[in-house]
Amino acid sequence: MLQEKTIDHLLSIHQIYHEPDVRDYARGREILAKYPDAELIEVKTHNLIPELYGFEGAVEDWLWNKKNVLILGTKHSLSARPNTRSSHWVAPSQSNGCAMSCSYCYVPRRKGYANPITTFVNIEKIMGYLERHAGRQGKKLTPDQIDPQYWVYEIGENGDCSADAAICDNMKDLVQLYRGLPNAKLTFATKFVNRELLNYDPQRKTRIRFSLMPHHMSKLVDVRTSPISDRIAVMNDFHEAGYEVNVSFAPVIFYEGWLDDWRRLLEELDDSLSEPVKRQLAAEIIFLTHNQQLHEVNLEWHPKAEQLLWRPDIQQVKYSQTGQRNVRYKNNLKREIVDDLVNLCTQTIPYCVIRYAF
Repeated sequence: MLQEKTIDHLLSIHQIYHEPDVRDYARGREILAKYPDAELIEVKTHNLIPELYGFEGAVEDWLWNKKNVLILGTKHSLSARPNTRSSHWVAPSQSNGCAMSCSYCYVPRRKGYANPITTFVNIEKIMGYLERHAGRQGKKLTPDQIDPQYWVYEIGENGDCSADAAICDNMKDLVQLYRGLPNAKLTFATKFVNRELLNYDPQRKTRIRFSLMPHHMSKLVDVRTSPISDRIAVMNDFHEAGYEVNVSFAPVIFYEGWLDDWRRLLEELDDSLSEPVKRQLAAEIIFLTHNQQLHEVNLEWHPKAEQLLWRPDIQQVKYSQTGQRNVRYKNNLKREIVDDLVNLCTQTIPYCVIRYAF
């Protein structure tokens, strides 16, 4: 019952924007039937909705949109983008956007900052593409830092799959697909505890990465997410249910006393994890990158967080491939603090493999 309340707090769908043909798909009909009282608003395409996708994204309705609005569409462009860090490939997404509202998140920049969940109802087409793509790769012959045996596909780059699973069975279908692929597994990071995923029987072919940061920092910047203690507490259960369980230390935010807070978090993690989880644990460490335009929007709805996220005194500009003005910690400082956290992990959770840190 507690988990149901958590999901109800996260999502209470009152409006559904949908493309004209979503009823042609079984998944589309299922979702519409699930929310019979929602106002239906037909749109030409899922990514051109003026009242949502203006630059500031109706900032005064930011959190209302996250909780109450759902968008249904179809995914037309299918491609798997090569990756070199937490996966070998970034899969074509079964959704984008998120019901949560982490103030540092890069995803809202892609859709004008108003970014509720968009669910793609043509899941069979997406799954067919992924199965064919994995088949073309053949057997993975060389172990690497991503995985010793399988080609790994990231399916959660544009949202949070645990929250998506509260909408429909797209995630369940993908877990079941990869369970049967002989040479591939899937992975996603999450900040939301959805116990329904414990029933998916992934048979170690799904790697879930729980995003963690110090408690008080998460309360400030991880808006509408599960508490850090809840994420840690469920990790043993997910491993027992057949998942590979990893952690994502991201984003790491620098402030006075930051390393002491991380020491306490890592000690809590060490005390909480079972020995089987510890033996297979791996981590990614990603320090904060922020964005000037997102900073300006955040000042309108969450200025307190920006005092820690936007630090021109210790950050430098780095332009993205699309020309956006991003900021990250200055090179000399970043080298130092990356080393500090890696060393702390080595001392406190020495069994944890660090896949990469930057």
